[in-house]
Amino acid sequence: MTRVHDQSIASPTETELHSVGLRFTQSGAIAEITLCKPERRNTQQPAMWRAMAALGRTMPTGVQIVVIRAEGRSFSAGLDRSSLNGLDRSTPSDDPGAETLTSLLAGTDLTIERAIRDYQDAFMFLRDPSFISIAAVQGHAVGAGFQLALACDLRIVADDAVFCMKEAALGLVPDLTGLAPLVRQVGYGRALEICVRARNVNAREAVALGLAHSMVPADDLNDEVRAWAESLLLANPDAARETKKLLQSAEISELGHQRELEAAAQVRRLRALG
Repeated sequence: MTRVHDQSIASPTETELHSVGLRFTQSGAIAEITLCKPERRNTQQPAMWRAMAALGRTMPTGVQIVVIRAEGRSFSAGLDRSSLNGLDRSTPSDDPGAETLTSLLAGTDLTIERAIRDYQDAFMFLRDPSFISIAAVQGHAVGAGFQLALACDLRIVADDAVFCMKEAALGLVPDLTGLAPLVRQVGYGRALEICVRARNVNAREAVALGLAHSMVPADDLNDEVRAWAESLLLANPDAARETKKLLQSAEISELGHQRELEAAAQVRRLRALG
């Protein structure tokens, strides 16, 4: 589904983003969303997900590349364990009034499912055909951090990157839309093994499995991501959008339907060029 900039929704302010550990910047056609809580290894919580979803809904229409990056030594160590306060009594909440996963249990099953779908919006918008999304991953990408990287179209990793789907070890399941891309990249059996064993996948294995598209020394990560972004911008932006949309449909469409989509898209491109 192609994003339409929602002018009825105000973009989160710099202060609001900072309060949940995020920063948004834009330079021309390249936007960057940075996780900026290095002192907590860029752990995530519901307030961060809601803010990121709001960024997705209000992404400027001129953006062609969205880079997800993080400050510090870790991309994201996953869920902030304080969000499990009450389930995990060893990690009391820093803010008793904050929205947590445990606080959802006071509601109905339907209420909980709706909240989770809201959280998923922080990851789903990165599939939007309007732009190409790139995850720049260094250090640990655990649980929600792994799923955030998987939500992006491309993953450029430092040689110290380590992926881990930790949810099963916590008695939970991955629910932030990371399972479908994981299965597509590595296959069902390998995805099952990675998730249920909750084991580490290092940068070299990630490249071998197709989870990462490029691996470079940590000091070169920013330059590598910039080079990829600039090379992607060389493509005709409308052709890039149409191609991303077609590739997404090719994963789920019957061949007869897919050929029709491709023909219709080509007609639009020929008309635009004619």
